Amino acid sequence: MSQASAGAALCVRGLSRVYDDHYALVALDATFPPGTITALLGPNGAGKSTLMGMLSTLMRPTEGEIRLGDAPLTDAPKVRGRIGYVGHRTMLYGPLTARENLSFFARLYGVPEAASRVDAALVDVGLGRDGDRPVDGFSRGMAQRLTLARALLSDPDLLLLDEPFTGLDQQGLEVASRLVRKRREAGAVVVLASHDLALTGTVSDRALILRRGRKVYEGPLNGDLGALYAKHTGEAA
Repeated sequence: MSQASAGAALCVRGLSRVYDDHYALVALDATFPPGTITALLGPNGAGKSTLMGMLSTLMRPTEGEIRLGDAPLTDAPKVRGRIGYVGHRTMLYGPLTARENLSFFARLYGVPEAASRVDAALVDVGLGRDGDRPVDGFSRGMAQRLTLARALLSDPDLLLLDEPFTGLDQQGLEVASRLVRKRREAGAVVVLASHDLALTGTVSDRALILRRGRKVYEGPLNGDLGALYAKHTGEAA
């Protein structure tokens, strides 16, 4: 993380997204402080995936703005290298090895000392011995670990995690939790969307809860995350 961008908050103001005549997200105002993990929660159709799509610059808002520090996220080419993203799909290149996948990403975003960073990233996620294996031979959990390694490779200022625990065994869950906390400790903004509220509650500092495209809660985690979710959505966790 560069000194210029360290400690940058993510700010969303008046953010809306319309599909045809349907608002998937309505006039959202939210602030994600640096050095925190925010649990992004809500029932199906609440707008979580839409928000993640816009925060990752893969989707443009209909209205409103998103800023990471002083930089607008609408200027995608300039900010995309500052964003790490784990989505529903791994978006890995199956015929390439794990090392080749990470090396390609490192070249794409100008990661310095790429070779040593790639080696370290593979070790960090427990794939140090699998770096030269083609990814299409990986289990779902191994592919998920590699996707996390790719998201963390550039030491992102903004780390977006959409169901990052999918397919991970207990060891993988512990590795992922440790690495996400480490990124928080480095001052990054972390946004975590997951249906595993028990695990999410152990790593998150605060929550943003959406319902029908609108914010119904933003603030610290006070007590049980499942109870907080039920209170503001009217649905059991």
